[in-house]
Amino acid sequence: MQKYLLIAVGGALGSIARFWVGSTIAGRMGSKFPYGTFVINITACVIIGFTLTYLGKRADLSPAWRFLVPVGFIGAYSTFSTFEWETLSTMRSGAFFLAALYAAGSLILGLAATWCGTALADLL
Repeated sequence: MQKYLLIAVGGALGSIARFWVGSTIAGRMGSKFPYGTFVINITACVIIGFTLTYLGKRADLSPAWRFLVPVGFIGAYSTFSTFEWETLSTMRSGAFFLAALYAAGSLILGLAATWCGTALADLL
């Protein structure tokens, strides 16, 4: 039962963080390009890379952290379906270059950010 509570708490925090980050960035950068989701996806990659690597190395830490952060928080904070929808919507509006830039940038920077999170955790 504890793991479900941890997932729920992490999910609530992740949802709130996603809304705040997304709306803050969209408010500052505009909505022509999905900047908010882009930043959310990249930061989620850093967080999940760091968390899973760090927890994998630290057997002395409670496994409950896996339910709270990667499953709960990240599961709610970053949604791939939003990425796909926004890419399709951008394509449908005729902005094929922006859609390609968004998709390629998310993939390349996401992999790099996940690597950075892993490398950071390896230092600890």
